[in-house]
Amino acid sequence: MFQRCSARMALLVLAAAIVIGGCSTKDVAPAQFKVVLQTTRGDVTIDVTRAWSPRGADRFYSLVKDGFYDGARFFRVIRAPRPFMAQFGINGDPKVTAKWADANIPDDPVTQHNTRGMISFATSGANTRSTQLFINYSDNSWLDASGFSPFAVVSSGNGSRRSVLRRLRRRSARGHRTRSGAHRKGGQRLPR
Repeated sequence: MFQRCSARMALLVLAAAIVIGGCSTKDVAPAQFKVVLQTTRGDVTIDVTRAWSPRGADRFYSLVKDGFYDGARFFRVIRAPRPFMAQFGINGDPKVTAKWADANIPDDPVTQHNTRGMISFATSGANTRSTQLFINYSDNSWLDASGFSPFAVVSSGNGSRRSVLRRLRRRSARGHRTRSGAHRKGGQRLPR
């Protein structure tokens, strides 16, 4: 049954590209920059503000610059009992993912709320942010107390921000895949 479901799923393939404008060769991200997620369902633009979460923005900037998210898929989407989030950030090449597996960055103070459209790093506890990100589908401000520090927001796509989030939620994978298997096999484990 799962294979039938996965065959019907519309998975989003990301090819992240920095929109030139203030790009730097340093590891420190610009104060503000845009990233376009080129998905199978159209482009989604996110605006990154370094002041919101400096270490998070710097890590994201480095990963995008290095092409880490190219070909990445949304692998975990939680829509029930209420819309929650969509998660991505596992490279399709298991060797690349392994390289970043223990490259955690310290937490940033939470200066913004995890509300609809905000993007934060996923964690497994304090100071464990690495490569995985999630887009909030609704007001998840209760995550603020756990240290999830937003660094970006979905700003545009094919239609309004609201319709972009609705489209991602509707067309992304259902449920979630096991993290350990996805890490070991990269995108090879995820259905096409």
